[in-house]
Amino acid sequence: MNLVFLKNLVVRSFRDYSNISNLKRVRTRRDMEIKTREDPIVLKLDTAEFHNIFTPEVIDLKKLFEKYQYEIRIAGGAVRDLLLGQPAKDLDFATTATPQQMKEMFTAENVRMINMSGEKHGTITPRINDKENFEVTTLRVDIVTDGRHAEVEFTKDWKLDANRRDLTINSMFLGFDGSVYDYFYGYEDLMKRKVAFVGDPDIRIKEDFLRIMRYFRFYGRISEKPDNHDRHTLDVIKQNAEGLQGVSGERIWMELKKTLQGNFAGDLLKTMLKLDIGKYIGLPKPNLEEFEGLLKRSEHLSLHPMTYLAGLLNTIDDVTILHARLKFSSYERDMAYFIVEHRPDKDASRPLLPYEKLVLNTKIKQKDAVDYVREVLKYRGDEKLLDMFNKWEVPRFPMTGKLLKENGVPPGKMYGQIINRLKEYWIEQEYKTSAEDLTKLIPSLIDECKTK
Repeated sequence: MNLVFLKNLVVRSFRDYSNISNLKRVRTRRDMEIKTREDPIVLKLDTAEFHNIFTPEVIDLKKLFEKYQYEIRIAGGAVRDLLLGQPAKDLDFATTATPQQMKEMFTAENVRMINMSGEKHGTITPRINDKENFEVTTLRVDIVTDGRHAEVEFTKDWKLDANRRDLTINSMFLGFDGSVYDYFYGYEDLMKRKVAFVGDPDIRIKEDFLRIMRYFRFYGRISEKPDNHDRHTLDVIKQNAEGLQGVSGERIWMELKKTLQGNFAGDLLKTMLKLDIGKYIGLPKPNLEEFEGLLKRSEHLSLHPMTYLAGLLNTIDDVTILHARLKFSSYERDMAYFIVEHRPDKDASRPLLPYEKLVLNTKIKQKDAVDYVREVLKYRGDEKLLDMFNKWEVPRFPMTGKLLKENGVPPGKMYGQIINRLKEYWIEQEYKTSAEDLTKLIPSLIDECKTK
């Protein structure tokens, strides 16, 4: 490649990037014509769940913002949960104060701030009374987005901030007096158990393609039926599914795992596959027949998220491919390997014996092996065997290194062979053989090893 061509290519690429970076947020007619309330206050909460949020730390945070005359409200998921009569799990706050104003206020009041990495997006995290951390975010508008990240501009307009959020049910605010502020009819959608994007779903998704995964996560939390999707929303998701290729596997797995822990996990996973999402999140060619069988026999057994995914995988190599994309924890990855390897039928004199052996002969943590066997039995839909396994107490192998040494077993290769043979015999005898009886077998085992 000659140098002149290379120079022109670099200049042209930089110019193209600069043009993209300078683009303001594109708004469609549908997005601009979104219906909003003139009076956003839809009701006042006065429930036990609402009053329970007022810990001393929340009250002190409220008083601090009032003292400096900055408006602050509860935002997002806590509002949704409280409206459903559920306890608020995590409290996040929105405010008209800028990050700089918050820093000055907290510094003046000797309030420690932690995790300053969120400041560029408007989030400051004070630790109130040296006891509880709260994320407080300045109202903002996403000016430039690339499907993963956004450049933001701060505002004092609550409606503009609500308009940048993903789903109507997540776009509400709650005042400390119980007033629920809802600009985009999220309250009605919540009461109907409807999951809808704020404004034009195509625009919302293109702002951050991870919102595709968040749609399914919240559908599993909110909806009362597995197949009550808006057709247009699904069409838009399918058109934008390829955008998930540019989203990190860790972020995708965080959302997908929560979906698979919610309602209608199997149905939602099938819907995602129909919309071509699978190939963009790293799923090799899914084994749909195996997956359907898993759902029919086992979905009522509270399956682990990895068990659902294992049902779509053909081989152990598929686990490796999916892990490379989604970056499972080692516990999750090993569970998938274990399920795919041990889901076939096993022949044994006692039905539970092969699974007992998997626990007793494991090279991983025994507690993890117990978890993995439990998921294999759920996967197989063998509820009788699962019940037996849950009642089974892991026995303790009575032999010790000291006993082996005292009975003439030399260190080295022979040691491992003999202890394995003794353990195998002990298991076959259903754990009834004592250490004394096992030591009687040692001389003959030593002789066998020497003649091999």
